Order: sequence, then C-alpha cells, then structure tokens
Amino acid sequence: MCSSSRKALFALALLVCPAAEAGELRVCADPNNLPFTNEKGEGFENRIAGLVAQDLGADVSYLWYAQRRGFLRETLKAKRCDIVMGLPSNLEGVRTTAPYYRSSYVFIVRAGDPLPKTFDDPILRERRVGVQLVGDDGWNTPPAHALARRGIIDNVRGYTLYGDYSEPDPPSRIVRAVAEGEIDIAVAWGPMAGYFAPREKVRLELAPVRPAFDGPQLPMVWDISAAVRKEDDALRQRIDDILERRRPEIDAILAEFGVPRLDTSVHRTAGAP
Repeated sequence: MCSSSRKALFALALLVCPAAEAGELRVCADPNNLPFTNEKGEGFENRIAGLVAQDLGADVSYLWYAQRRGFLRETLKAKRCDIVMGLPSNLEGVRTTAPYYRSSYVFIVRAGDPLPKTFDDPILRERRVGVQLVGDDGWNTPPAHALARRGIIDNVRGYTLYGDYSEPDPPSRIVRAVAEGEIDIAVAWGPMAGYFAPREKVRLELAPVRPAFDGPQLPMVWDISAAVRKEDDALRQRIDDILERRRPEIDAILAEFGVPRLDTSVHRTAGAP
C-alpha cells in the first residue's frame, strides 16, 4: 500500500502505484449510457463501482468518454483511469475480473403479440424486426449477423447502438420503437431492454434469445466483468475479492435495474398495466 506523510514521497507514490492505492479509484465510463452509467451517477455500473471504491477505501472519480470504438485505447490503456466496468469477461487486451453477472440478448414484443422462440421462428420473416447495429463495415451485433445469415433482411430495421448523443439514453430508441408500433419485434441487449421496457406506456414482453450460441462464432449470452490494465493484476485480485464479498448487494442492484439474469426466469411482462 502506498502511504507516506511526506508530500514528496506521496507524489512519487502516485507515479508508481495505482491511483486506487493512493485513495482514488479512477473509473472511465460513458456519460450518457443508462442503465449502465451516466454523468449523474445513476447507472447500475456507477453503483457497483461505488461499492468497489468503498471497500478499497478510495474515492471515485470519473473520466467521461463516449463508449465507442477506441474507448479502451483512449482511456484505460492510455492510463487515464484504473478500471472500466461492464465489459465482456476474458476480453483481449485487458485483465478482467471474475464475472459479476451473466445476461443475454432478448426478443421484445408488445404484450399479447407472438413472441419468437429462436432465430429460426417463421414469425421473424413475417413481422417488422428491429436490431441493434454498430457500424456498416461488417462488425455488428450477433443478432444482426444471425438474422442476415438466414436472409432475413428486407423486413429488418437497424437501430444504432450508439444513438444520437444529443438526446438522453440514445440506445433506448429500439425499445421505444416496439412500444410505439414502429416495429413488431426487437432483438436487443438484455440489461438495456430490461431497464427501459417497464418505462414505456404500453406493456412489453421480453424473452431470452435461444439458443445461447447461434453457431460457434455468434454468442447471444455474455459474462460481464470489470477490467483493469494487464499489468495491474494485484488490483484485479483485490477487486475480485470485493465483488465476491459484496455479491448480495450487487445482485440487489442488478435486480433493481431489471437486468435479465440467466439464473432466473427472464420471460416476463413489463410496462403499464
């Protein structure tokens, strides 16, 4: 642990030890990405980062940066922060903690409408389908690829994962599109859908995409972890210990935000009665 009452030694400690060791946990996060994070600290990843900092005896500070391509290169890897919450476990280029939740993509429909069971369900060829997109260069979400490989294209509408940053909560647009009848079915990341669906004025029904893997290269299920730099394994081990010790509180936070968990029933109805 870096500690010294002398200013010179303290300054040196800041150079050679993680900021968390010096009383500050620097978190890189998106300022407009509920339910995960926002600059008001209202997301569930904000809350979990707060628990980690509390156990480290550190204060939380944020570097706000839009979580788009280049995010990790410009933030964590550039040593502008110590930790990023909510990344896929075993992500290359960083060192990830043990996962603290597992979730999946979900189908979303208006309550009472037919709900697909798999990507091979004929209803996906008959109805207007919305899917989250990342870009136009071939790198896209697994559901977008799963639909395309089946030739389900003409009745599909894309909703950018990033959205319009001039508006609050841009990724929620795909959920609202189902509620407003713009599309009949959406395929979206479960934690985002589970948070926004109950906030719509109509009842929406959610169910996990099955199977968990649409072929070996298209996972619909992801373990989610926190990440530090590869060289910060000691910090990663400490965070692992904290995540395990605070698991009941973390589970309660995830439940409060409606995060679909694969160890519970995800099929449910959300929204206005």
